[in-house]
Amino acid sequence: MKKGDHLHSLEKRFKIAHREAFIGIILVLINFVWWYGFAYGLGSGKVEQYSYIFGLPAWFFYSCVLGFIVMVILVIFTVKVLFKDVPFDVEERETK
Repeated sequence: MKKGDHLHSLEKRFKIAHREAFIGIILVLINFVWWYGFAYGLGSGKVEQYSYIFGLPAWFFYSCVLGFIVMVILVIFTVKVLFKDVPFDVEERETK
């Protein structure tokens, strides 16, 4: 393997890593917007006006319980569909 091929291989892995990091940031932002929207959207009213789901205030159920389930599904989907398997080890002959 030529030296230039090794650099191209590293560059390709870094591109993939940056793309996957960006996807991770998008997932975090989706989680925050979901949580904030339901927590402060439904939870900003008077306590006497709250509706309840399974004994929990609706804002808490949608933001924390359902939000967690939705995010787990999104992360599993993202890892299985959008992420690529990239080897981290460098072969011994590449380092010589």
